[in-house]
Amino acid sequence: MTPPMTLSDWENLARNLRLPNRPLIDGKSVEGRAPALAALNPATGQTLTHISACAEEDIDRAVAAARRTFESGVWRDMARAERKKRLLKLAELINTHQNELALLETLDMGKPIGDTLAYDIPEAARTYAWYAETIDKQYDEIAPTDSHSLATITREPLGVVAAVVPWNYPLLMATWKVAPALAMGNSVVLKPAEQSCLTALRLGELALEADIPAGVLNIVPGTGPVAGQALGLHNDVDCLAFTGSTQTGKRFMQYSGQSNLKQVWLECGGKSPHIIFDDCPDLDRAALAAAIGIFNNQGEVCIAGSRLYVQAGVYDAFMQKLDALAQTMQPGNPLDPKTMMGAIVDERQLDKVLGYIRQGQEQGAHLRLGGERVRTETGGYYIQPTIFECPTQNLGIVREEIFGPVLAATRFETEEQALGMANDSTYGLGSGLWTADLSRAHRVSRKLRAGLVWVNCYFDGDVTVPFGGVKQLGFGRDKSLHALDKYSALKTTWIKLA
Repeated sequence: MTPPMTLSDWENLARNLRLPNRPLIDGKSVEGRAPALAALNPATGQTLTHISACAEEDIDRAVAAARRTFESGVWRDMARAERKKRLLKLAELINTHQNELALLETLDMGKPIGDTLAYDIPEAARTYAWYAETIDKQYDEIAPTDSHSLATITREPLGVVAAVVPWNYPLLMATWKVAPALAMGNSVVLKPAEQSCLTALRLGELALEADIPAGVLNIVPGTGPVAGQALGLHNDVDCLAFTGSTQTGKRFMQYSGQSNLKQVWLECGGKSPHIIFDDCPDLDRAALAAAIGIFNNQGEVCIAGSRLYVQAGVYDAFMQKLDALAQTMQPGNPLDPKTMMGAIVDERQLDKVLGYIRQGQEQGAHLRLGGERVRTETGGYYIQPTIFECPTQNLGIVREEIFGPVLAATRFETEEQALGMANDSTYGLGSGLWTADLSRAHRVSRKLRAGLVWVNCYFDGDVTVPFGGVKQLGFGRDKSLHALDKYSALKTTWIKLA
């Protein structure tokens, strides 16, 4: 058995790692026509490489390649067994290159190598394999018409799908959109976040190696105001799937109305409540789930349990356990396999998180733990796990998505009070509750306005279950068979029989 890699091993591998840095359009590595993007290492603040970025004319070329490939039928009309075989090959290649991809993700985004290696990359591979297996298991329908007619209902690919993805889980978020879109037979133009392009560019190369035809998957790094807007306004994009901020999601809705009314599917973040009732069956396990729920991935998680509600009877005991766990999750070198919390993605996000911490103190919240930038000698962007105790819900740290390791904790007395605070949000993605009362678990789960509810756990999931929410979170679902609905259209064919 090969021994686990050490910090020194990962540092040596990083020194010799090739960093892909050019767009992939119509199967070719090309030079973008926009000013280059600096790919920064959040752990050091140093530049890793410069990414050749796409201008509007590059987006036009990518969309034209995707359209031409789609209309040719080379992927859309390929035998389903063959399309499945090639997506399975892509999944296998991701597994084969897992060390390389995990390292690219960690260097580019600042998350711990232990997380990228154990979860991000294997889960991306599994998702491609899972959607590959759906390809030859989709059946069309025959409607129950009269005996003189035959009405078929068939599911068809939409055409050109644009995917605009965030920087917090660069490869996995891209996979959640690209895998079902390709499985349905669409052609795809993928725009990674400008902060984290490396694994998306490598994915494009691996797709070609898996014999996915040139032009079926195009990778277009660039800025939101240029490349993202060009995709949103493009009249030959049939569907745009986006994960990111609510403000940008609303902008894509406007772009759709200003152009061709393309379908737009949005997942716009969250401010998820995590409720601990005084009959919690295991306070230690709940405290660990709460700590991981906000400090994992540096808090840069759309489903982070960033609002904690603890019933008065267990509040003091629970918070003491949470404090102790947070102390063990201090930021460290992302390349060290022992590190549990890495670096904030860039200086802009660092300043945003620190700004919310200052605002919380100014607005009267009690800073219970953390709140400081640390490891400044490295040049990287590190923040301690931070816990606030909040006397009111009318605080920015309670109401707004911070996307950092900042927890807003509140004591509550009754179930009704907890539900009122939990649902008092413009977001509705994740939620969690801990109770030994089965009736309460059912009752509260039904009343929580969220797309995801965890009972006596948090963050658990699988590609087989839908991911998405309600309210200003957006609409549509990633993962599961339901994701295929976003990338396909139903066609009714009515045949009059003689």
